Amino acid sequence: MATRWGICSAGKISHDFTVALKTLPPEDHQVVAVAARKLEDAQAFAKKHSISRAYGSYEELARDQDLDVVYIGVIHPYHLKTCLLFLNAKKNVLCEKPLAMNSKEVQEILAAAKRNNVFLMEAVWTRYFPVSVEIRRLLAQGEVGDVRMVRSEFGVPISHVPRSVQKELGGGAVLDIGIYCLQFICMVYNGEKPECIQATGICLENGVDETVVVTLKFSKNRMAVFTCSSAVQLPNEAVIMGTKGTIRIPAHMWCPTSLVVNGKETEYPVPEPYLPLNFINSTGMRYEAEEVRQCLLKGLKESSIMSHADSLLLAEVEDEIRRQVGVVYPQDCQ
Repeated sequence: MATRWGICSAGKISHDFTVALKTLPPEDHQVVAVAARKLEDAQAFAKKHSISRAYGSYEELARDQDLDVVYIGVIHPYHLKTCLLFLNAKKNVLCEKPLAMNSKEVQEILAAAKRNNVFLMEAVWTRYFPVSVEIRRLLAQGEVGDVRMVRSEFGVPISHVPRSVQKELGGGAVLDIGIYCLQFICMVYNGEKPECIQATGICLENGVDETVVVTLKFSKNRMAVFTCSSAVQLPNEAVIMGTKGTIRIPAHMWCPTSLVVNGKETEYPVPEPYLPLNFINSTGMRYEAEEVRQCLLKGLKESSIMSHADSLLLAEVEDEIRRQVGVVYPQDCQ
């Protein structure tokens, strides 16, 4: 039986996710419905992707009994409300990152998933790429000895994109792109909470973070540092430094297709898309989709690779970073 997907939102990321699903066997994954806030948008999306049902509201999608899981691709200030809609309708959910605007909202979403006994995963797609799978294997086998330092950066000039800079749209470098650097560090250090967080950054006039540098100290004198920026292009690499060697992920660390271990590079290409994509290497979203399928087949309510505890840790660290940098969203005051 194929896993039957409903797509919530007909935006750019939903387009790429749907294209990524088509790189997987049709007997395993099928998109059966799409919903947008305007029916004509949903219908146009459905036509483009050969989807049989189109809805002009998210509520209609939540009432559809013919779905196994819903992919939520709305912008992050709407994640809480949209997640609660589907979770309370007893729908399994894959929600785009960040799962919510702050840790309080994340806790509310996790509680709803538990209460309704449904599967929920934050779509931190990077964790499911073959490169990330190989990194976890190398670390588990002690390939580079004891890890002492992790460095990552993600910077792209996206100040012209309203979603990236407007506060009411959840703008800000940390939540939008810094999360990729942070999740990588958290993955390397096995979901351990940092002992010390020091953040400094530059905010726009509207109080949204533009460039942020964060230093994290973990137990056993292990360190990490990451930089994120919506103003400038950074090298966009990640490096793990151990007592016996180095693992480097060349650009683009958030959707990696190559890995350099002690100077030796291996390529892990992603499949070609059947339609043009909005974002680089987006067919790599196939890996998180397949993880969802495998979890559902096993009757699991969360993924061990991006667990509920992992989502909460990300949100808590992001809250503290924003507190130090001075970024306050309306959701923080509710």
